[in-house]
Amino acid sequence: MPSAVRDNTALSRFELDADGVTAFMNYRLAGGVIRLEHTETPPQARGRGVASRLTAGVLEIVRKRGLKVVPRCPFVRAYLAQHPEFSDVLA
Repeated sequence: MPSAVRDNTALSRFELDADGVTAFMNYRLAGGVIRLEHTETPPQARGRGVASRLTAGVLEIVRKRGLKVVPRCPFVRAYLAQHPEFSDVLA
C-alpha cells in the first residue's frame, strides 16, 4: 500500500515515499495561495506514476485546506491540464 503524501513544513515541501525513494514537491505559501514550484522524483522511480500520485495527493490536501494553487512547476501544469477535476483549486 502506498504511503500518504505528507507536508514537510520545515522544508516547505510535500513528500511521498514510493519505490524505496522519496519524491517531493517544493512550495511557497502566502495569503491562502500556494505556489507549487518544483516536483522531483529520483531517477530510479521515474516512469512509474510516482509524481502523478504525489501531485494528486498534494491537490487533495490543498483542496481540503481551502487554498488556491499557482502551478509554477511544468509537471503540475501538465497534470492539471489532464485532470479538470482539480480546476476548482486554481488561483
